[in-house]
Formats: sequence, structure tokens, C-alpha cells
Amino acid sequence: MTDPGSGGSQAVRQSDGADGVVIIPAYREEANLAAVIGRVRDQLSGATIVVIDDCSPDRTAAVGRAAGAVVLSHPINLGDGAARQTGFKYAVRLNARWIVQLDGDGQHQPESIPALLAPILADEADLVIGSRFLGVGDYRAQRGRRIGMRIFAAIASWATGRQITDPTSGFRAMNRRAYRFFCGSAYPQWYPDADVLIAAYRAGLRLSEIPVLMRQSATGQTIHAGLRPLYYVYKMALSIFVTMLRGDRAT
Repeated sequence: MTDPGSGGSQAVRQSDGADGVVIIPAYREEANLAAVIGRVRDQLSGATIVVIDDCSPDRTAAVGRAAGAVVLSHPINLGDGAARQTGFKYAVRLNARWIVQLDGDGQHQPESIPALLAPILADEADLVIGSRFLGVGDYRAQRGRRIGMRIFAAIASWATGRQITDPTSGFRAMNRRAYRFFCGSAYPQWYPDADVLIAAYRAGLRLSEIPVLMRQSATGQTIHAGLRPLYYVYKMALSIFVTMLRGDRAT
């Protein structure tokens, strides 16, 4: 494991991020987005920062542009997975060496980006997951969500043959091989979590998980309110079942 903010810092400074893309899917994040972009820029001054505005009704797109990011706007709300995939396809256009994806609500701490990128830059992994449950920080999920996380973490760990502690983490880094694989039709429109990790492993991608700092969402918005947890469990279980039947390979 890599200590956040230590092992990868020098490697990122050397490249200055010039060959990478940072993807920030955002929906109704006008209050948080500028600060997130600024902190990302502090870590990767040369990276291309891309905000995917998923048809926000507020000033999310305008704030992203004012902060110096490339903004790609969906004409309708397509979901978190679709927003990430739009970013992947933009990275394909740029032929980026690597990408980092993080949320626009301030939950993911950009100061952990160097550690997240270190295994990618060292060619030790194709996909790196930032885990909030590996002993760094004091993140506490709500009880119901925590149970679901543990269930799908156990399934992902069983399916990949390695410990996965945080399959719902959207704080990830990928090399070219990984993000090109996720441009395919099997990438889910909503909730790209344990199912995509299993798909990546079965496609021959090398997975790694490192500790990162996270905090609770500043917006207080969550996909786990009301009846959504029941839908999430149903959708994820079905998606994992279908994933186990597929035989897609990364190129």
C-alpha cells in the first residue's frame, strides 16, 4: 500500500501531469466545483481537467469554465456512469497516457492524487481504486450503506481473487488500456461500482487498491436515500451476474 501524498508525489511533479486527464463528473455542483478544480490544479498543474456536466440546472458548467476546465455538457441527465464514460472518450481523443476520476462535490481529496497515480506511472497496475477503508482518515458511512458496501466488497474480492475494500469508490486512476476498455457498451449508465471492477479483472486488467482521504459529501446529496438502496442492490446484483457471463477482453 502507498501512503497518500507521499510515494507518488515526485513522479507526478516530474511529468507535471501533461500527459494525463482528470475527469470530474458533476451534477448541481456550482458551490463546490471551483475549489475542487483549484486543488486538482495544485497537484497536477499540467493536466487537462475535464468537467462532465450531466445537464445540471444550476451554474455548474459556467463555474467549470471559469475555473479553467474543459466542460462537456450532456443535453439530458444521463447518470454518473455515462458522465464518466464521456470523459473516457474525451481522453481517447487526446490519447492520454492516464486518467484520474474524482467527484465534483469535494468528497475526494485531490491531495491523494499522487499516491493514486503512483502504481499507474510505475506500470504496476492498470486500474487503481482509492479506498476510504484502509486505515487513512475517519470516514464513516451510514449503517445501511456500510452493509451494502461490505456485501459487494466481499463479492468483488471473491470474483477477483484479491481484497477489495471499497468497490463503490469513484476515486480511481487508470492507464490507457483501462479507460479504453471502459469506453465499450458494457459500461453501466448508473452506479459503475463492483460490476466494473469484476469486468476489468476478467478482461485481464491489473487492479490495485490504495488508501486515500475522503470526507462526507459537502452537498449532502446521496444515491442511497429513500427506496434507492433497494434498487441499487437489485441493479448491482443483476449487473454482476451478467458481467460474470461476459468474456470481454481489454486490448
